[in-house]
Amino acid sequence: MASPPRDPRDVSTDDLRYLLAVARTGKLVSAAALLGVDHTTVRRRLDRLEAALGVRLLDRGADGWELTSLGRDVAARAAPLEHLVEDVLGAASGGDDAVRGTVRLVAPEAFGTLFVVPALARVQAEHPGISVELVTSTRPLSLRGSGYDLAVTVGSATSSRLASETLAPYSVRLYASREYLAAHDPIATLADLERHPLVFYVDALLTVRELDLAPVLGGMHVRFGSTNAFAQLEATRRGAGIGLLHAFMADRDPDLVPVLPAEVDFRVQFSLSVRKDSLTVDAVRVVREALVAEVQRRGSELVPASGR
Repeated sequence: MASPPRDPRDVSTDDLRYLLAVARTGKLVSAAALLGVDHTTVRRRLDRLEAALGVRLLDRGADGWELTSLGRDVAARAAPLEHLVEDVLGAASGGDDAVRGTVRLVAPEAFGTLFVVPALARVQAEHPGISVELVTSTRPLSLRGSGYDLAVTVGSATSSRLASETLAPYSVRLYASREYLAAHDPIATLADLERHPLVFYVDALLTVRELDLAPVLGGMHVRFGSTNAFAQLEATRRGAGIGLLHAFMADRDPDLVPVLPAEVDFRVQFSLSVRKDSLTVDAVRVVREALVAEVQRRGSELVPASGR
């Protein structure tokens, strides 16, 4: 027996905002904080939306709530509503800047801090009507990525819901503190590295295939591992070992010296992905162009010349 036709008047566009908030945060409590309500209101609105649509939109996952395949489709189609509301508010305020809206972006912590933040600061200086939300994460894009307009990822990103492009390559090299090098025998060949501890990611928790570089270094073993790139940098500065670090981070520190830069220079790439329904949103376009301009202007930091 066919399902009865749904009445569009039963579907509240305001309830769709609640779905988008949960898609973005993955948790009812976090979505409630974002919307300025309590979590029971979020749950009630989502129940009402599911009843109006006659479908299940959310499933409880291991670390929160995840959208079902239908839920992701609904959220993707509803996302332009937020941008439309921003446009209406902009028209009502009579502001001079025609570009308005909230742009949500996810990026790895180091690149996000050192490259994305300066780009976003310039965007806001030129376009006061644009609000930005930056989430830092090295994990590959998950299904919950429908909550983001833009995503910078390590390696390539493939999803039917995303339009992806190569953003920029970057170098990963070995570094040690001057004090560490002064206290140990000179390192002249790759074989000399076997006597030194490595500072790098925690192997068991490394979720990005392109960063699985430690095995290439032969006899070196991770003695200080961290999921945080800034912690790796600080451990290397403190003499915990030789760090396999992003060059754009380590070259900024005068206390760190490249180790065998001609022999050890891995090239990894950043990709930039845009949710397809965000491609025509002016605020998203402005942020994307600012990110591309930032990496083009500072390309020598991402891939420095040999020998620094």
